[in-house]
Amino acid sequence: MKVLVTGGMGFIGSNFILHLHRAYPHYRIINLDLLTYAGNPANLEEIQSSPNYRFVHGDIADRAIVDSIMAEGVDAVVHFAAESHVDRSIENPLRFVHTNVTGTLQLLESARKHGVARFVQVSTDEVYGSLGPDGLFTERTPLAPNSPYSASKAGADLLARSYYETYGLPVIITRCSNNYGPRQFPEKLIPLVITRALEDREVPIYGDGLNVRDWLHVDDHCAAVDLALHRGVPGEVYNVGGNNERTNVDIVRRILAELGKPESLIRFVQDRPGHDRRYAIDATKIRETLGWSPRYRFDEGLKATIEWYVSNPEWWKRIRSGAYRQGDHGGTEGAT
Repeated sequence: MKVLVTGGMGFIGSNFILHLHRAYPHYRIINLDLLTYAGNPANLEEIQSSPNYRFVHGDIADRAIVDSIMAEGVDAVVHFAAESHVDRSIENPLRFVHTNVTGTLQLLESARKHGVARFVQVSTDEVYGSLGPDGLFTERTPLAPNSPYSASKAGADLLARSYYETYGLPVIITRCSNNYGPRQFPEKLIPLVITRALEDREVPIYGDGLNVRDWLHVDDHCAAVDLALHRGVPGEVYNVGGNNERTNVDIVRRILAELGKPESLIRFVQDRPGHDRRYAIDATKIRETLGWSPRYRFDEGLKATIEWYVSNPEWWKRIRSGAYRQGDHGGTEGAT
């Protein structure tokens, strides 16, 4: 099988490519990535010389590049590429529409044109909006995005659905809860807290810190996407969650305790606009129909993640300095 993975230099995409390469060493994998600030070639150094892996530097919204890859006879597309940081979407929503909506449309149209047999649209629980204190997101929960990021992902999901309904393109949509694990860009909650705490820097937390997220280890997410790719039913949506609800401030305190750092590093800052209060996933469907279940318990997964960042300071310090981009500007840090 020849699989096109978009956004494969990013956090989840790179972990998925490593998963795919280990689980199916005979598969041919093409990684299409624009190498924006969140794309890090170091994530896939261990397989860069593999004869069954190829990197293509390009934009998913570039018709010529996408069509040239699809024309090679791609069997499946697993679409991770996306602008994904909510703060950045508030600052520059146009960029998010370009990548997440226009880019997805280009991929769908090219996949239709070239007869791709499977198209997995990897999405987020944020398209459902914000939950109250009770209940869970199911696949039937109405879409109600509250940020430009989640709105652009919802738009991409609806386009993907329309290509199944209108053209019969075999699209499968997955929607995951918050991921954590190795190689996550340190603008996101867990790696941001770990790396700042390791340097005894203040850890900013939005609002009162009581926003709730359902945490999913990236390896468990990759296993779910693998099942969706090989056994998912076209036209269906599969929610993927870790059943690990935690408040942001609880996560921060756990990390500080694990690292032996004082809670005096915590600094509460003004809340972000439109900050969703709670996300929580009901993953019953993917468990019962595809046989998926998370392997990591949160406490052990968080500990292993902390140990990875402690053991790989050169990885995140090169991001902090911008050196990973060979002199180009690095990412920015924000609150959690």
